[in-house]
Amino acid sequence: MRLDEVRGFVFDVDGTLVHRAGAEVRPIPGAREVLERIHASGRPYVLFTNGSHVAPEAIAAELREAGLPVGDEQLLTPLRSVQTYLARFTHGPSVLPFLTDAAHAYLDAAGVRLVDGRNGMSVDAVFVAQPGEVDFDELERAAHAIVAGARLLTGSYVPAYAGADGPIFSRGAMLTAALAKATGARPVVVGKPSHAAVRELETRLGVPSEETAVIGDDVSLDVPLGHLGGSLTVLVRSGISRALARAAVDFARERGARAVEGYPMLVEQGQNVIWGELHVGTRSIFDAAGFEEVSRPSKRRVVMRIDF
Repeated sequence: MRLDEVRGFVFDVDGTLVHRAGAEVRPIPGAREVLERIHASGRPYVLFTNGSHVAPEAIAAELREAGLPVGDEQLLTPLRSVQTYLARFTHGPSVLPFLTDAAHAYLDAAGVRLVDGRNGMSVDAVFVAQPGEVDFDELERAAHAIVAGARLLTGSYVPAYAGADGPIFSRGAMLTAALAKATGARPVVVGKPSHAAVRELETRLGVPSEETAVIGDDVSLDVPLGHLGGSLTVLVRSGISRALARAAVDFARERGARAVEGYPMLVEQGQNVIWGELHVGTRSIFDAAGFEEVSRPSKRRVVMRIDF
């Protein structure tokens, strides 16, 4: 599918449309113009970020203040897609959440039945987003609920996301990992990438996922989201992938390593690639971090190395 055949667009936010420097949000050059041209073409677009510390409307307002044309209903987060997931229950499910106060208020206002799991209260799902802090008594109640059959839901299970000064580690992923380790449960992602997110995108765009394009910078979030829905997937090179490669080099150098190697995929423009393969990155990511080619053990794989 060519871009001119796409009927709806999905954009990642951080690293794709904006960069953040503390509280400042800086649009990436050309981001506003791209959104305006899509709007002028009459095709819909939405933005999907796994940030879930505030209500989606608050993030949309922040982006509008930075100059991007984004309506409240065009901004999607796990706080929206978790509601899509919970709709599969035949009754109003009870959810024990790990959220900030703002996110808690948003889901409560949306009609999600939020509980604390005290006094043997029934819990259908434990939902971890981006908690501001952790109460160990609450954590233990969540573990007991999961062992008793509650589903462990998480907004995202990737360890880090793009920040202005490099990767920012995810508290939600750390908390989810702790619950998964303690209970043996397998977390169900309801943000990017997930089937719940794909269904939410189809509903918001009014377009089948097979006729949409997903644009983002993260090979572990945006690329697999596109592949889950059978969408055209566009990987941009302005976000976390390059930041992680640079951070790995700095980490190794500071700790006295003699060299670092990477094994990226060789990808031709327009080539279809199984998303799991791209976890190793593309050559351009390593080029930008100062790696040099050492060998090519196969037609699709290159060994790259940086010596200290």
